[in-house]
Amino acid sequence: MSSHRHDSGPLPVPVAPTEVSDGIFAYIQHDGTWWINNTGFLVGSNGIVAIDSCATTARTTALLNTIAAVSDQPIRTLINTHHHGDHTFGNYLFPGATIVGHEGVRAGMRAWGAPKSAPYWTDVDWGPVELAPPFLTYTDSVRVYVDDVVCEVQYIGTPAHTTNDSIVWIPERRLLFSGDLLFNGGTPFLVQGSLSGARAALTTLRAFDAETIVPGHGPIGGPDLIESVDAYLAFVQQSARAGHADGLTPLELAYQLDLGEFSALSDSERIVGNLHRAYSEIGGAAPGTVLDAATILGQMVEFNGGHPLTCLA
Repeated sequence: MSSHRHDSGPLPVPVAPTEVSDGIFAYIQHDGTWWINNTGFLVGSNGIVAIDSCATTARTTALLNTIAAVSDQPIRTLINTHHHGDHTFGNYLFPGATIVGHEGVRAGMRAWGAPKSAPYWTDVDWGPVELAPPFLTYTDSVRVYVDDVVCEVQYIGTPAHTTNDSIVWIPERRLLFSGDLLFNGGTPFLVQGSLSGARAALTTLRAFDAETIVPGHGPIGGPDLIESVDAYLAFVQQSARAGHADGLTPLELAYQLDLGEFSALSDSERIVGNLHRAYSEIGGAAPGTVLDAATILGQMVEFNGGHPLTCLA
């Protein structure tokens, strides 16, 4: 059963951003569970660079109002760290911005399509979302300047959380926006990516030697976030090898597993999807191989006691 159940929603939006470095802000959305992500923005003398939008019209509007309260400069650039809707559905509310992302973000957004709750999530008021994929894309990296501050936007180099994950690294400030390569307090989710690739991506993140990390979900942290996520991924790998050898299906194994130190992570039903990804790699599938998301999400609902997965966006 899920360790994270709510009785009502949606949760309130943030009332203020957190200035993580001079002129650089993180927008942390409590509680970081399904479809409730973090974003950020950098304020320059001639414009603003934003990092990710939000899942719903209301939440993205609140983000835009927060940015406007900090600066009256226009938002010139919007960077998407990956294609998932909690980071991209609000793109259409940035009409004056150049939307930047990895080439795979375009395909990923179009494959998923418009927001939908049923039958997998509790009902969400998405608002009149219009898909607005990046129209400036890259395959490896692109450099964005905010005055003289350099932002290195880099594809992580492997399927990990998705097949199109990027980070925003600001070397002068030792500040990293990791996207959903890192969760703080929440269960990582790898159905559209790779377990082995996610662990390889963490090796890349370690090399940055970041001082401050803004994860895709959950509170701001430091390098210890990398190690906590890696510990969970190692647990999934080890459990999957044992369960596969015993002839258990991912769902059967999920029911038997003792999550131990990871039981406090929110949205623990994601273990089912993560085990499916691990099993696919044990079976020789390449990282990022497309899995049957509908079947996997259905099994996650089953693991959640037959209840739709709770979303308070």
